[in-house]
Amino acid sequence: MTGIAFANPELVHLVWLAVALTGGLAVLEFRSREGLGRFLSAAMQPRLVRTASLARRIARLVLVFAVLTLGVLALMRPQTPGGTESLPGRRIGADVMVVLDVSRSMLAEDAAPNRLARAKADVAEFVDRVSGHRVGLVAFAGRPAVLSPLTADYGFFHLVLRNLDSSVVSLGGTRIGDAIRKAVAAFGPNRGVSRLMLLITDGEDHDSYPLDAVEEAVRAGIRIVAIGFGSEAGSEVLLTDAETGVKRPLLDRDGVVVTSRLDGELLRSIALRTEGVYVPAGTAAIDLDAIVEAHVEPLVADQASRLQRRAPTEHYFWLVLGALACLVAAVWAGSPTLSRAVR
Repeated sequence: MTGIAFANPELVHLVWLAVALTGGLAVLEFRSREGLGRFLSAAMQPRLVRTASLARRIARLVLVFAVLTLGVLALMRPQTPGGTESLPGRRIGADVMVVLDVSRSMLAEDAAPNRLARAKADVAEFVDRVSGHRVGLVAFAGRPAVLSPLTADYGFFHLVLRNLDSSVVSLGGTRIGDAIRKAVAAFGPNRGVSRLMLLITDGEDHDSYPLDAVEEAVRAGIRIVAIGFGSEAGSEVLLTDAETGVKRPLLDRDGVVVTSRLDGELLRSIALRTEGVYVPAGTAAIDLDAIVEAHVEPLVADQASRLQRRAPTEHYFWLVLGALACLVAAVWAGSPTLSRAVR
């Protein structure tokens, strides 16, 4: 057996304790013989007491010392190099940042009850399906805001998401680049885990240079799954009047009808640049199962597959077995036994 190493080499000093204990037992062993002579004559001792021979007593002390020494060696845990093993029962969570467009065009009712409500419901379900990871929330329109930093407290995340509406960001517009930059900063230092950004929007970018922002995400090791609501051809944003129930077009501050045109090509470029994916949701529900299975679970599986370590082969079991064998032999080597007195 070559290449033996000890996991706890500092315990070798316990051998001195074994030496001391064995020496103490030796002193007691031979003193007991002298003490017996004070009460019984040499002629009576063989008739009343059966004692072990000198050789057997010495053998017993040697075996006791062997028991203690083998126990110390077992505690030192001798090892030889082995193969590799994956850490069992361990799941490494990813960091998932949801970046949600809350511009007024997200109030369009082509997705019931409206795009924003549908997106919020889909995000809530998405987060429940990726339990075990940290999640965060960035809302954006003309400017972005971090509403929930990365957290494993899903109750807090759902509370923030539930209270989210288009009023949380006062400046109108759709500045995707600024939102990506804000989200990248919100990820913070890399913890060595996979990072995923879920970008949900229904509009085209308003001069925020999103492709430059994507380079920051690439350098930070963040993949982007871009989900686009609405139509790439463009459509007017219609809202239901609360009093009459009639659908009316949404007007901006200048009285101009708000139109929403999804820039699918931009979202596709953003996703592919980060090795992510673009999902044109249109006005339908997000395919959550496909996103989780294709883009979240593989990230965790890849991370878990790298969690391997050298697994040395332990040999303390044989030392423990040897100590037990020596203990049995020491008992067999024999304590003195009383013989039946001669009447």
